[in-house]
Amino acid sequence: MFDVGFAELFLLSLIGLLVLGPERLPAVARTVGGFMRKARASWASLRSTIEAELAEADVSAPIKEAGKDLKKIASDLKSEMPDMNEQLDGKSGKIASSTADSSAKTSDPEDAGTNSLKEKASTDSGESSQSESSPAKQSNA
Repeated sequence: MFDVGFAELFLLSLIGLLVLGPERLPAVARTVGGFMRKARASWASLRSTIEAELAEADVSAPIKEAGKDLKKIASDLKSEMPDMNEQLDGKSGKIASSTADSSAKTSDPEDAGTNSLKEKASTDSGESSQSESSPAKQSNA
């Protein structure tokens, strides 16, 4: 800070000795030393406080920026939500109608196989019920 060398300090102490005298010079030196200690302690405290604030600002700035980004994304999603719902409602209506058409046609071979099995099972059960009733009729006869 100040460029004070040994020669300047020696000159100041010599002037102080001549002006103040040998009785008051030690008390003044103690007082000046105490003020210097307090000034250095205050400067160190101020410096550490400033460094801590800068470090906190470096850490909190990205967090605040991320928070702003998230709020912007949330507002964008809220504004697009009605449009998305309308599009989904329109597409779901098309999907429902195409599903109904495809189920009516039953062009799927698996469905056709299932239907033929069901028909066969119903005719088999009808035949078995007739064959069961016929022995009963024979025993009555």
